[in-house]
Amino acid sequence: MSHLSILSFKYNLAKLRFKSSRPTGRLLSARDRQYSDLGTYKPDDDEMKKVFNMIASQPDRISKKDLQVMLERFGKEDAANEARRMICVTDHNKNGYMDLDEFMEVHKHGVQLGDIRRAFFVFDTDEDGRISAEEVMAVLHKLGDSCSLEDCRKMVKEVDRNHDGFVDMDDFMAMMTRPRRKP
Repeated sequence: MSHLSILSFKYNLAKLRFKSSRPTGRLLSARDRQYSDLGTYKPDDDEMKKVFNMIASQPDRISKKDLQVMLERFGKEDAANEARRMICVTDHNKNGYMDLDEFMEVHKHGVQLGDIRRAFFVFDTDEDGRISAEEVMAVLHKLGDSCSLEDCRKMVKEVDRNHDGFVDMDDFMAMMTRPRRKP
């Protein structure tokens, strides 16, 4: 862990301890937790290929425009510049695109748990600490996937361990880090 990360962790911990707006005696929720980015999760190769194909508009390559469109859908400011930087960092063969091998190279060491946590907040659009079927549907529509609300309810039900009809941070982390079953 870098010196800067340790300082950041200590600062955030102190901020949590002395937060005057937080009533004393309140139990901590998933939003109050400090997650370490030290842990990593090795994503399933087949799942990563599906993600790649979802982003790519042409077979076997992701263009700067593909990335820009995806980033704009999620409201990223300066999406064009961010997409250009992403291609520059990953395009090892200098053909102007990110191919599947380059995409997989980015993820070869796994995905940090902090990135999974940030992904949760992409889905949690109303910022209530849980993901509803409606929120899943809205994000999937932004990604160009046309799932029905009923399909999204089934997805939520599949990972909702406390049966409250929502996916909370614990459910999401368990879903994202569990070993994949092979068909």
